[in-house]
Amino acid sequence: MTTELGRRALNRALLARQLLLERHAMPALEAIEHLVGLQAQAPNPPHIGLWSRLADYALDEAGELIADRRALRMVLMRGTLHLVSARDARALRPLTQVILDNHLKARAAELRHLDLADVTARARSLLEEEPRSDKDLRALLAERWPDEDPALLAWAVRLSLPLVQVPPRGIWGASGIARHTTLENWLGPTAPDPSLDDLVRRYLGAFGPASVQDVQQWAGLTRLGEVVERLSPELVTFHDENGRTLYDLPDAPRPGPGAEAPVRFVPDFDNLLLSHADRARIISEEHRKRVFTVNGIIRATFLVDGFVHGMWKIEKGRGEATLRIEPFAPVPGPERAALEEEGMRLLAAAHPKAKSHGVEFG
Repeated sequence: MTTELGRRALNRALLARQLLLERHAMPALEAIEHLVGLQAQAPNPPHIGLWSRLADYALDEAGELIADRRALRMVLMRGTLHLVSARDARALRPLTQVILDNHLKARAAELRHLDLADVTARARSLLEEEPRSDKDLRALLAERWPDEDPALLAWAVRLSLPLVQVPPRGIWGASGIARHTTLENWLGPTAPDPSLDDLVRRYLGAFGPASVQDVQQWAGLTRLGEVVERLSPELVTFHDENGRTLYDLPDAPRPGPGAEAPVRFVPDFDNLLLSHADRARIISEEHRKRVFTVNGIIRATFLVDGFVHGMWKIEKGRGEATLRIEPFAPVPGPERAALEEEGMRLLAAAHPKAKSHGVEFG
């Protein structure tokens, strides 16, 4: 008989995999690989995500990894920008190219008259000559193809080539527009060894137990049921309250519904909220509609008793840094005090030079 895992049991399992039940004494690079990357649509959220997960994490630690080329920012799962290790960039990029190919197919009629191989070859030469911004690339491609839409050409290049955002973009406290070069140019040539089997195993290690639909939602890939079926002899199975079959690694942590879950601040775009088809294990549908905006922004949230309980943001002005908390429902006294304490720690880490710090509840 297959064991049923309720919503709270799945919540605690997810938090354990996501390093959010307790802070871990783990190097940032190891955490980035354990999490199979952190979504990085904006430069700063991955650093906050690591701060919430790791003990004694300094917000510039991942920036050092980016500067040393041990970690990097590039488009991967779901066709979205991620901060990943250099090793994972090489392993995951070939597996996720099909997502970008599908975007290209959607505009095939507009590209039919172009020799896309010629365009990408020219773009590769330009981007490997020196990292360039999208604006720079459009201008240079327009010199070669003056009668074409330069924005369309640059868009096709971004989908066709494995591009890396180079520093200082993505480094905590740094500024600058996004400039790109190719993955091969940034890390050197290598023979990738992509494996969908390993991709599914690693997803389960970071987000399981999960259904086939869950892993497909996270990856942005289809037909992963065949992979899960192939792996099934080495996996354990459960079902959720709705009868869906869930798969997991046998030795992965499943601490049970009674495990204590501390308050945590989760940054914008965090994969915690994006990596399941059924998100009830972490956020209600009512709250999801408030956190996920129509223009693709995923707002920063905070957890109370393991579940999304509201949103937060930091505002700066006149030397003051204020963390504003917007609960979706009243916060019990002990959790409110814990949020204030955690918020002050976050402000001290994120804005150490501010003259004053404060936490305000909306």
